[in-house]
Amino acid sequence: MLTALELIGIAAFAASGALAAVRSRLDVFGVIVLALTTALGGGTIRDVLLDVTPPTALVTWPYLAVAGGTGLLVFLFHPTVAKLRRSVLVLDAVGLGLFVTGGTNTALALGAPPYAACLVGMTTGIGGGALRDVLLREIPLVLRREIYAVAALAGAVIVALGDHLGFPPEPVAVTGSVVIMGLRILALWRGWNAPTAPKLDGV
Repeated sequence: MLTALELIGIAAFAASGALAAVRSRLDVFGVIVLALTTALGGGTIRDVLLDVTPPTALVTWPYLAVAGGTGLLVFLFHPTVAKLRRSVLVLDAVGLGLFVTGGTNTALALGAPPYAACLVGMTTGIGGGALRDVLLREIPLVLRREIYAVAALAGAVIVALGDHLGFPPEPVAVTGSVVIMGLRILALWRGWNAPTAPKLDGV
């Protein structure tokens, strides 16, 4: 079940990256590259930070197949996929919850201190989207609006705190994932964004 949910999350991340590439008028190769980058970039950054070689995404063929295949499908049927944007966003929230809690637990298991594990977990969830936006020459979405990184960090803190207090890891991971998904979906529903600084005079 966990593997199936992870693959669903990868597909959702890949679809968001591929749709962004289609909107930017990239060719089929570019669309697939953006799909792979968005889906697997966060996990690759995690493995580099934790000195895990080779990165998991490069030796787990279902991850590559699902991400690349989703990118190709979006390229071929992007008008239909665009109409399912809400469903993709919900699945994206599921993937975010799973990736963040999994990344945090991986960092803790490898001996990272709690604060570092939280940052690694958050990066696992948001890294792929940030790389996508950089490749498209945009300011990463997580840095300018939407409750995304904040939700990811909240879930990572729950996992690290539960580990510090000696709670069983499985219920803690489920709790962290549910909090992330709930915050993300609630923010989408209510149109919440993180606060920004007031505009400076003359700017």
